[in-house]
Amino acid sequence: MKVVVIGSGVIGVSTAYYLAQAGMQVTVIDRQPAAAEETSFANAGQISPGYSTPWAAPGIPLKAMKWLFQKHAPLAIQPDGSLFQWRWLLQMLANCNTEDYALNKSRMLRLATYSRDCLDALREQTAIAYEGRQQGTLQVFRTQAQVDAAQRDVTILKETGIRHQMLDSKQLIEREPGLAHSPAALAGALWLPDDQTGDCHLFTQALAKLAEQLGVRFVYNTQLESFIEVGKQVMGVVVSNAQGTQRLNANHVVLAAGSFSRPLAQRLALDLPVYPLKGYSLTLPLKVEHASRAPVSTVTDETYKVAITRFDERIRVGGMAELSGYDLRLNPHRKATLNMVLESLFPGMTEPAQASFWTGLRPMTPDGTPIVGASGRPGLWLNTGHGTLGWTMACGSGKLLADLVAGKPAQIQSDDLALARYRPGARPGTPAPAVSAQVGA
Repeated sequence: MKVVVIGSGVIGVSTAYYLAQAGMQVTVIDRQPAAAEETSFANAGQISPGYSTPWAAPGIPLKAMKWLFQKHAPLAIQPDGSLFQWRWLLQMLANCNTEDYALNKSRMLRLATYSRDCLDALREQTAIAYEGRQQGTLQVFRTQAQVDAAQRDVTILKETGIRHQMLDSKQLIEREPGLAHSPAALAGALWLPDDQTGDCHLFTQALAKLAEQLGVRFVYNTQLESFIEVGKQVMGVVVSNAQGTQRLNANHVVLAAGSFSRPLAQRLALDLPVYPLKGYSLTLPLKVEHASRAPVSTVTDETYKVAITRFDERIRVGGMAELSGYDLRLNPHRKATLNMVLESLFPGMTEPAQASFWTGLRPMTPDGTPIVGASGRPGLWLNTGHGTLGWTMACGSGKLLADLVAGKPAQIQSDDLALARYRPGARPGTPAPAVSAQVGA
């Protein structure tokens, strides 16, 4: 059975790997010269099931209004000239209530926990190296109000069986000793011991090599020109590159092109509710003499929605969210915010003059849950819309979609992850609590 995967970010490569494991003949196409050259290139580095939380949450509309007037706000909105931007925003705001928040978070936790289990199995089977750490993550609160608000998430974590611990200001420093040097007043933290970290770019490129060993063919520097359709059935793609135009016939096509999935799907009259949420990161080398001041794993600052992640000899600082369309210009104000958060929590441990400043577009759905499954068009499958959690959900999304394409029973509930949930009148029931699934080979 032939499958074409569109996109070689962490989602597309994970999908290709598991499809190949299922015995399928897989071709991956991407306009970039190598895997993980766009959104997967320099993300925050977290693999955080416990932090899988929708941006659409109660209280966000009021917070967003305040953020618009703050210097170091985690969110900025710049009109991009499209009606879709405002429609997407209205859909997101409609999810900012207690009932939808709980439903969406439970879906995200289910997929993210399964994904972590898939990653653990993959690492055990292949010894894949990506500067990974399995030492948990810490969500730090600067105010008591944030500590109190976190109880809503703690309730859901309890219901879904996610291990966690609330820490006071003394306990959080015991967990992350480097925070003892912070000049900021810290009220407490949420400790998620089963979360992990790692360099997504290194992981994706290593997984692409493993996929090639399974027979996956990667075709880079290649543009998707059109889909091959026979009636309503998608039967492949037409692509172009320096060698010319060619047809790639397939039994199935998987659209895993991140934020660019929407414009590509529009060629088939599919309306994907996926908006490019712009994020930023800094990557800095550690000062050898101050390595003890660096975080052990990942520390997320709840006030600024910025994560600070420890790699082997580097620090990655990532976060922010801009709704500004497909604009990839680097905003120096965002760099200043990332530096400010880093220095307020872990001062003096890096070489700022050697920092690498980056931006990428994260594909976000209004409810925060990715779109994984059938598209409604025979032959076309979707694996997109993971927002800020693509690295967290990659392996689980790839394995789930591979099972669906192969006609195998899914190892987790998946009906409420497909595009069908956005159709008028559709609203799948509240899913059962997430549990750690047994992960097969």
